[in-house]
Amino acid sequence: MTRAASGQPSSGTLPEQQVRAMFDRIASVYDLMNSVMTAGMHQRWRERAADLARLEPGGRALDVATGTGDLALALKRRVGPAGEVVGSDFSERMLELARAKSREVRFEWGNALELPYEDDSFDAATVGFGARNFADLSRGLAEMARVVRPGGRVVVLEITTPQRPPLSWFFGLWFDRVVPLLGRAAGDPEAYSYLPSSVRRFPGPRELAAELAVVGLAEVRYVITAGGIIAIHSGTVPVA
Repeated sequence: MTRAASGQPSSGTLPEQQVRAMFDRIASVYDLMNSVMTAGMHQRWRERAADLARLEPGGRALDVATGTGDLALALKRRVGPAGEVVGSDFSERMLELARAKSREVRFEWGNALELPYEDDSFDAATVGFGARNFADLSRGLAEMARVVRPGGRVVVLEITTPQRPPLSWFFGLWFDRVVPLLGRAAGDPEAYSYLPSSVRRFPGPRELAAELAVVGLAEVRYVITAGGIIAIHSGTVPVA
């Protein structure tokens, strides 16, 4: 794991072992909390991210930090029965819940910073609400780009901090006050206090686009939706 000079992971997130333990703890309430925190909109955002992967029927896709597998399932709907989708995560408890949802996707353990796949293995790689948990963001993005074939797509779906009122005021109230209270009610205040801080220290849309370009992606674009709360980035692995 690459670390900054301070000794902390270079993205500023928690150490890898703590993040893994946290997601194992909250797995049983993860889907419910996502629905409550986003008023059910999170599935629509995943569908849009899956569209930006530009997969064809029969294609092959990887969903990194797949969690309980919802984005992987959206990718599977696009590649169809002849296609293959792999959902990778380092939380075994999350993977158990993902496998219970579907047998059509191959859910398997994997570390986003050292993906266990060969170069050019997939037509697309996605990550939904997981990039901000990478202990080394640049390395995680580079790994996603590495396993995608030339001409394939990398897509990053993340929460972002709106900059303009009144939504910025509401966002601050919701994420800094209400979400930790919901976490306390769900039995894990630590995890849902971590969420707002992880969003705030994650690069903004323009900075994340630059990170994607640095790891070698071309045609990097992003869309801001949900009034400025959600950013979906995409880039293409260049054809030599």
